[in-house]
Amino acid sequence: MLRKRFAAIFLVASACAVSGTSPRDARAQEVIDLDEDDDDTSDAPPKKSGGDSGGGDGVDIDLDEGDGGGSQASGPVSAGTMTEEMAAAKKLFDKERWSEAALALYRVVGGETGDDPGNRQLSEYYLAISLFRLKFFQTSYALFGLIADKKTHLKHGETLLWLAKLATQLPEPADIIERVGKYTDKQVARFDNEQQRDLYWQLNYMLGRYKYRNRAFQDAIRLFKKVDGESKHYVQSQFFAGISYVQLRKSVPAIKSFQRIINALDAGVKGVEDEGRMRDLAYLSMARTYYSASIRLDRETNTPSVNAKKLSAAVKYWNQIETSSEYWLDALFEQSWAYFMAGDYPRALGNIHTIQSPYFPNSFYPEADILKSVVYFSNCNYEGATTIVARFNKKYVPIKTELEKILKRFKGANQEEPFFKFLKEVRAGKSNLNPTVKPIVENALSDRILLRNIEYVRMLDDELAQYQKAPPSFRSSNLGRLVKDALKLARDLAVRQAGELAKSRYQRNLDELNEHLRNGEKILIDVTNALRNKLEEAVKKDFVSKAESKIFGVVKPDEEHVLWPFDGEYWRDELGFYRQVVESACGR
Repeated sequence: MLRKRFAAIFLVASACAVSGTSPRDARAQEVIDLDEDDDDTSDAPPKKSGGDSGGGDGVDIDLDEGDGGGSQASGPVSAGTMTEEMAAAKKLFDKERWSEAALALYRVVGGETGDDPGNRQLSEYYLAISLFRLKFFQTSYALFGLIADKKTHLKHGETLLWLAKLATQLPEPADIIERVGKYTDKQVARFDNEQQRDLYWQLNYMLGRYKYRNRAFQDAIRLFKKVDGESKHYVQSQFFAGISYVQLRKSVPAIKSFQRIINALDAGVKGVEDEGRMRDLAYLSMARTYYSASIRLDRETNTPSVNAKKLSAAVKYWNQIETSSEYWLDALFEQSWAYFMAGDYPRALGNIHTIQSPYFPNSFYPEADILKSVVYFSNCNYEGATTIVARFNKKYVPIKTELEKILKRFKGANQEEPFFKFLKEVRAGKSNLNPTVKPIVENALSDRILLRNIEYVRMLDDELAQYQKAPPSFRSSNLGRLVKDALKLARDLAVRQAGELAKSRYQRNLDELNEHLRNGEKILIDVTNALRNKLEEAVKKDFVSKAESKIFGVVKPDEEHVLWPFDGEYWRDELGFYRQVVESACGR
């Protein structure tokens, strides 16, 4: 029966989505007002705080199978006198003879010793600790997960500590956050003391992530605020708090949360895994929030109005991204839309000119051509807009066809594992893809969430290898077989989850390309309509003359700058500084 319960806990874990934030996902944000009431008035990092008794229980999942064990009791139980066998097992546990203790405790948990339900619950807890000490972290987590799901378990409260320990050993796709979500603020508050404060901050961060995942953004923010500036989870807490505020359309406190990340990094906060990346994500998030807040749509006319001050702030933060950053091209492209909205067409086209330079052969920004054609259309250069769309179709329609051809190989049910193998081949450079789509597929299958899932499968493989090195007496025991079964099941589910995630990433890239191709067709329709209107106007009056056209982007160098006309050759130190003169043929 214990094996069935292990299977249940893994199936529950595999059904939980792993949350993450991709920079490109945030390009199309909802319009957010930066002038709304700010319910986060403090710019200072939150101080140490005690817990409250707010909600945090999550959804109960009943894994009881009615096998008569202690974990299957319908209500609280108590532990009576141990049998001699359990007492001997507990002595082995106390002496830290983990392998022997685990074997003896497993017999108690399985009901072989005749111990009462309370003592079987205690043995379940001790067995989970023994497996942790033996570095069978996945199997240990499966047991602790069963305890976490059972609120009446005698060791339900103590298990929270071990979940936090496991979170430092297992990667995020193991989904320990889901189990932490079974606890309340009040239970977490037990760790708010001088000796366990780091643990208290970690658990608030994890519980906040659980709330964030379930879109309980107010609760998530409240929990993230409890993570002190001295915690290694402070920067991540502020990031997710900022995103939570964005979801709630509260952009003022969102900006403040992102700014706290910069302040903490400048102050030398400890424990941040990748400081440069977190700094860039904070700048990107501030830029996107200001940009969203700068654009207002008139509900009656559906025409946008632009707040120049907020748009300028967005551009300022995009400019903070260094050219060496992995997010620089993202920032440059997003900034192009801001320049377009501001009517600064030369800079918008200049940024696109940089993105499409040969220095970035593997970059994939099909939307850049769409924006370029929109700029030309907006300035009544209909011939130029049509030419750009035609070139766009010539380049990307074959790419779309090839991408669809690859995806058809994985059509139908139960294709997650084959797609995971494909993912591994792509990551290893052994996929034998058409050169035209190879960098596109590699880019689509390279985000950090996918890489964490690959790392999780590798870790499970390492534990399976560790199991094979265990003494024969352990491997041949019932507990040994349980460990092996649990690891294989966890690996199978992890592979399926990684394959499913990779396939969805691939499909998303293809869907976005299809959307850009449709947008190109819409531009051609708009060009046709505009030309028809232009012909009708020509009957009434002459066309716009050369003297009447408007010129954008005539650059006048000063004492600190030199003008170098582009002659077809790119120079690395010129990237990001290109400007393109735009001539509008629209009447004034």
